[in-house]
Amino acid sequence: MQKHVVEKPWGRFEQFTKQEPVTVKILTVNPNESLSLQLHHKREEFWKVLSGECELTLGDSTICAREGDEYFIEKKQKHRIKANRSQVRILEISFGDFDENDIDRLEDKYNRER
Repeated sequence: MQKHVVEKPWGRFEQFTKQEPVTVKILTVNPNESLSLQLHHKREEFWKVLSGECELTLGDSTICAREGDEYFIEKKQKHRIKANRSQVRILEISFGDFDENDIDRLEDKYNRER
């Protein structure tokens, strides 16, 4: 995914998709909670932190993410969002064949099945 930024006299716009089939979500993660460590086989994801601070696992790296930070998750790349002391909101744009069941949970604190 290539983000396109266009400067205008009034400011700018950031275009994340153009004529592509996508699924758009806003994820809200409560304080001290986390998604499972997971990966997807059929889709890629773009994340933009809308508010809050969180710890992201991307592949083998752990990153402290803040409002405005952006990340791209490839197919089959391990990833997780963990909220710190406050709620975090993340824009998620999924590219590819979207299916909520396309998830391999590698770790899950809620004991959900893969």
